[in-house]
Amino acid sequence: MTGSVGAPVERREGRRKVSGTARYAAEFHSPDRAQAWPVPASVARGRVTGVDTAAALAVPGVLTVLTHENTPRLAGSNDPTLDVLQSARVPHRGWFVALVVAETLEAARAGAGAVRVTYDAEAHDVVLTASHPGVYVPEEVSGGQPAVREQGDPDGAFGSSAARVDVAYRVPPLHNHPMEPHTSTARWEDGRLLVHTSSQGTGAVRVALAGLFDLPEERIVVTAEHVGGGFGSKGTPRPDVVLAAMAARETGRPVTVALPRRYLPAVVGHRAPTLHRLRLGADENGRLTALVHEVTTHTSRIKEYVEHAAVPARVMYAAPHRRTVHRVAALDVPSPSWMRAPGQAPGMYALESAMDELAGELGMDPIELRVRNEPDVEPDSGKPFSSMHLIDCLREGSRRFGWDGRDPRPGTRRDGPLLLGTGVAAASYPVMVSPSTAAARALPDGTFLVRINATDIGTGARTVLAQIGADALGVPLERVRIEVGSTELPPAPLAGDSSGTASWGWAVHDACARLARRLAEHAGPLPERGIDVRADTKGTADAESDFARHAFGAHFAEVAVDTVTGEVRVRRLLGVYAAGRILNARTARSQFVGGMTMGLGMALTEGSTMDAAFGDFTESDLASYHVPAHADVTEIEAHWVDEEDSHLNPMGSKGIGEIGIVGSAAAIGNAVHHASGVRCRELPLTPDRVLTGLLDSGAR
Repeated sequence: MTGSVGAPVERREGRRKVSGTARYAAEFHSPDRAQAWPVPASVARGRVTGVDTAAALAVPGVLTVLTHENTPRLAGSNDPTLDVLQSARVPHRGWFVALVVAETLEAARAGAGAVRVTYDAEAHDVVLTASHPGVYVPEEVSGGQPAVREQGDPDGAFGSSAARVDVAYRVPPLHNHPMEPHTSTARWEDGRLLVHTSSQGTGAVRVALAGLFDLPEERIVVTAEHVGGGFGSKGTPRPDVVLAAMAARETGRPVTVALPRRYLPAVVGHRAPTLHRLRLGADENGRLTALVHEVTTHTSRIKEYVEHAAVPARVMYAAPHRRTVHRVAALDVPSPSWMRAPGQAPGMYALESAMDELAGELGMDPIELRVRNEPDVEPDSGKPFSSMHLIDCLREGSRRFGWDGRDPRPGTRRDGPLLLGTGVAAASYPVMVSPSTAAARALPDGTFLVRINATDIGTGARTVLAQIGADALGVPLERVRIEVGSTELPPAPLAGDSSGTASWGWAVHDACARLARRLAEHAGPLPERGIDVRADTKGTADAESDFARHAFGAHFAEVAVDTVTGEVRVRRLLGVYAAGRILNARTARSQFVGGMTMGLGMALTEGSTMDAAFGDFTESDLASYHVPAHADVTEIEAHWVDEEDSHLNPMGSKGIGEIGIVGSAAAIGNAVHHASGVRCRELPLTPDRVLTGLLDSGAR
C-alpha cells in the first residue's frame, strides 16, 4: 500500500478552476452556436390560448420561437417535468411555454421578453396546511420507503409518560442555488446527439434523452466534465437539456440553454415545506417511552415527490412505542425534488429540537438524554448497526467545545445587549451504495489510467478516486490518471445521496486490485496499448446487508442574540463525525464545513414564501433568497473519530457529503433557546421572529 488514502491531497482540478481553464457546460464555443432563452408561464394554473411571436421574431438575431404549437412531439418520459412545450396545459407558474433561439444571448433574452402569451387561467391552490382537505397518505416516500411505520402503542405510552413534549415545527420551502445554474449545450451530428450539461449524472441524462427523442443510447454522448455544484437539483435531468436538444434539432446548430437564476425555483426542484408534529414521552430517568413524528408536505399535481422527513426518527433513538407518518397534498406548485440531505435535514431539525425541549422538561443535560437513548439495534429494522459511534462523537465534541460547566439555565450569559448560548444536536445519514463499473489500464511508461463515468460536482471525486486506485495498485499517486464525466466511459451511478465515492470507489478499487494481480503475473514489457482490466460491482455493492449502515455525528453551536435587533450571530460551530475511513482529510473537512455552512443558512437566512395570490415563490433570486455570506460564517471546525467498519465497502468509507447539514440547524436553534429562553419553531430564525419572541417573553 502506498498510503495515498487518507492523505490531505489537493484537488487535481483545483488550479484549472481558479485559473478559469476548466470548461463548464456553457463554455463549449463554436462559430455557429446559438443561444436560447425560455419564456415562463405567468399563471399558476390554466391553459395557453395563444402565443404571439411576431414581435419576438422581429428582434434582430432571433432565429425561431418554439412553442407547443410548432414543436415536434417528444416520445414521452416517466418524468413529466421534462415534457416541455408538448401541450397547452400549465401545471404551475414558471412552467416553460416558449423558447426563443437567437444568434446571441442578448437577442434571445430580448426576444423572450417580446413573446406575448394569453391564458385561460383557472383557480389555483398553493397553500399548504396540516388540515388541507386534499392531504393523503402516500404509498411510499422518496427513497422508496413506506410512508407509515408503527410499533407498539405510541398513543397510550405517550399519555402515561412521566415527561412529555407535544410540539410543532415548520421548515419553509428551500432552494438549491448552485453557483453554476442549470445549463446545457447540445448539437446534432450525423444522427448523433452530443450534449455538454451541468448534471450530477450523465448516464441518467442519456437515458432520458434516448426515450424523449426515440434514439438508441449509443447514439447519444453526454459529458459533464466540470459541474459548478448541484445540491441535489442536478441529480436528475432538468428542462434545460431537453430544450437545448430540441432547439439544436430544429435549427441545425449547436444551442446553449442557460437557465436564468430567477427561473430555477420553479423548474429544477426545491425542498418542499414540511410541517412537523413531534410527541416524545419519557420516564423519570429520561428514557424514551414513546416517539411519534408526523410530517405534512406538498407535491405538485404532475409528479409525486414526498420528502421523507420522518424517516430519521426510525433510526436515532430507542423507544418501544413509536409511529412515523408522512402526509402530502398535491397543489398547483412546482415539483419538489432532492435537496442536500433530503428528508434528513428537515426531519432531524425537528427531532433534535424536540429532544432539546424534552431535556428541558426533564431538567437533564441534552447530551446525557441522547446517550441514555442510544439504541442497541436500528429501531425500525431490528438490524444491528455495522458501526455506531454517536456517543463518541458527542463526548469528543463536548470535550473540544468546552461543554462541561455549561449553565443549563436559559438567558444566564450576557455581553451587553447580547445574550449568549450554546446548543447541541445529533446527526445521522444512511450509507448508500450502488453498482458501478470501472476500467483500469497499465501503460508501458509506468503510468496508469482509470476510467469511470463518475461526476465531480466540486467534491474532489477525481482526487479521491485516484487515491483509491493508487493504493490498490501499490503505486505513487502521481502515476495514476483519472477520466470521469462522460457516457463514453464505463457506466456508473450519479453523484447523490452521499453514495458517489462509496459506489465508484468500490469499482475503482476492484479494477485496480485485479490489474495489480495481473501485472504480478505478467512477464516482460507491456504491449504498446497497455493492459486493461474492468470491474463491475453488480451483485456485490447492491447485495442486501445484514447490518444497518449509517454515518453519525454531533453538532455544537454557540450563538449571540442581539436583544435590540433580534439578530442571531453564530460565533462557533463544531462538528464531530463517525463516517468510516476518511479517504482524504482535506476534501473531507471541506465537505463537512460546507454542509455545516449550509445548515447555518437553513437555520438563520434561507427560506422561501409561496405567494398565495400569484402561486409563485417570492424569493426567486439571491437578492431575496439569502445564503450565508463570509460575515455570517466565523469559526467552524470539523473533526472525526477513527472508525473501522468492515461491512461497508473495500475502503471502509461512509458518505460525508450530506451529514454536515443534518443537525446543524437544530444545534443553532437550540443555542438560540439557551441564550434567550425563546423557542422559535419556524425556520429561518430571522430577526423579526426572534425579536417578537424576546418581546413576548420579556427577555429583551
